[in-house]
Amino acid sequence: VSGIAEYYQPENIIGQQVVMLVNLESRKIRGIESQGMIMMAENAEGKLCFVSPSEAFQNGAEVK
Repeated sequence: VSGIAEYYQPENIIGQQVVMLVNLESRKIRGIESQGMIMMAENAEGKLCFVSPSEAFQNGAEVK
């Protein structure tokens, strides 16, 4: 469902910690049920990068 496929190959993001929005109301995107969103930043040229912690945190840590 994610729109990042044109920027990242799945094997290149395994093990990365990223910020996610979860507990969103489910909705269909491109015919597939989505239950969350990956937070990304976009530069002036349209390049996307993950929003991620500056140091390792326990997976599932709450963003405040």
